[in-house]
Amino acid sequence: MELLDARNDFIFKKIFGSENNKDVLLAFLNSTFMESGEPPLTEIILMNPYTDKDAPAEKQSILDIKAKTAEGKRINIEMQLFNPYNMEKRTLFYWSEMYYHQIQKGDDYSQLKKCVTINILNYSCLPNDRHHNVFRLREDHTGIPLNNDLEIHVMELTKLEEQAVPLTGGLINWLLFLKGVEQPNWEVLTVNEPMLKKAMDTLEFLSQDAATRMEYDARMKYLRDEASRMNGAKAEGIAEGVATGEYKKAVEVAKNMLGIGLEVNVIAQVSGLSEQEILKLK
Repeated sequence: MELLDARNDFIFKKIFGSENNKDVLLAFLNSTFMESGEPPLTEIILMNPYTDKDAPAEKQSILDIKAKTAEGKRINIEMQLFNPYNMEKRTLFYWSEMYYHQIQKGDDYSQLKKCVTINILNYSCLPNDRHHNVFRLREDHTGIPLNNDLEIHVMELTKLEEQAVPLTGGLINWLLFLKGVEQPNWEVLTVNEPMLKKAMDTLEFLSQDAATRMEYDARMKYLRDEASRMNGAKAEGIAEGVATGEYKKAVEVAKNMLGIGLEVNVIAQVSGLSEQEILKLK
């Protein structure tokens, strides 16, 4: 049996975002927060739990996981199989929405609780070798926090080392599972992360379900098409930028040649501009 890809956001939400698997989500979050020096959570409340009605019929829906702690801290988890570009600005935008919508107009700002965004990326975007980066609001020179309400985790699966499967447990075991480490290594991953076994069992169960596979295929097609569209738009933008830059260089060359009194037809041959374009420059 070929396993479905847990990096597909539809499958990811089925594994981590259902009421039946809240314990799986809690274990994943505690492994995440342990790495960033925060106390473990004892309870988690799903704000948009996965149900069968959430099947990705609306292909453009964002299949993220929204949760909050007993103290009211908000957490948003999003899996990105393909690069949507502008990830940094996109992340801040969605974080600000989560923060803003906690209170109504006129409410006391003291009611605002900490909001945490966790982005799990199947591509590299940050200029370092760390697979788990944590961002907060800190003063440049002293490191003192403005406040602790903003916290953004960026996990890049492409930066994981797969040669040796760790025995220690922790977040890296979860990320290796998501990346698709081979099944013979699953048992090793669960030695110190027992709740991973439930995540793995869920993935195996989903992989055997015909309806889930159909929905998975539809979601993968949409994600691939969207990635292709984005890459095409980026390539087109780069090509347009190169063309614009080359034209500006040609204009600069033509202006310099006009300045020393060369003939228009000579300038046209050297710069690549038409004689009409050069005459306009005069």
